[in-house]
Amino acid sequence: MGYQHKPFETELLTEKQLWKLTSPLRTYFSPRFFGLEKLDPNKPTLMVGNHTIFGVIDVPLLLAQIYRERGIRVRTLADHQHYDIPFWRDMVDRSGGVEGTRENCSMLMERGEHIMVFPGGAREVSKRKGEQYQLTWKRRTGFCKMAIQHGYNIIPFASVGPDDMYDILVDAEDVIHSPVGKLLKKTGLLEKSGLLRGGDIIMPLTRGIGLTPLPRPERFYFSIGDEIDVGPYQGREDDDNALFELRDEVAFAIQNLIGEMLTVRENDIDKGLVRRLLTRF
Repeated sequence: MGYQHKPFETELLTEKQLWKLTSPLRTYFSPRFFGLEKLDPNKPTLMVGNHTIFGVIDVPLLLAQIYRERGIRVRTLADHQHYDIPFWRDMVDRSGGVEGTRENCSMLMERGEHIMVFPGGAREVSKRKGEQYQLTWKRRTGFCKMAIQHGYNIIPFASVGPDDMYDILVDAEDVIHSPVGKLLKKTGLLEKSGLLRGGDIIMPLTRGIGLTPLPRPERFYFSIGDEIDVGPYQGREDDDNALFELRDEVAFAIQNLIGEMLTVRENDIDKGLVRRLLTRF
């Protein structure tokens, strides 16, 4: 028998274990957090944010800080591909992740869990050149449907810094228009392959410090926004107009938070000499 994902039977990391596991990242990126007090341990919500390049460096830092400071274990809805990778999938589960299906989301909401989702998914992680801090949600409204159906208010949040730790040398568009990409198109593999999803999850080739793959130590900035009440949408989870209206409200809030954090970063003079030097390479 193959791998069987059992997210609700996995022993989760304790707060101390998660904090220790993310300690090297905290030292390297010196993150700053804003608005964590808006998270109520006694009122589960659906946290919705922007996904940054590769999507696996900043998220653990935010989860660990929320757990340490607010006592909230946030469950993340993870892309299906995480569960194709042995050992890594176990770490995702132990850190609180579950495969991002509507069934799993419903189960988490029925259990009264705090949940984190990135509507941009793998496409938003697979950045193209010039897509820093852009929301790439296409027409996805599933998170709005779940929130309305289960009466889960939404808390927008934003991450700034990670999209600048790498320069993108080759992106999915370069690959698609290359001889290899043209061959994939011709054979139909680009669209048919679950691995490529029409090119949506072709990861970029990047460089960090100098010509190395080591990420630049950009400081990370996380901001939690104001809670968005889904009450006015009650009973309209099958109404496309309601779903897109709520989706746009959440996206607008996230983009505002991104703008605020970019301004905070611009005015942040407490970065340290080494950090300022290394982020120039």
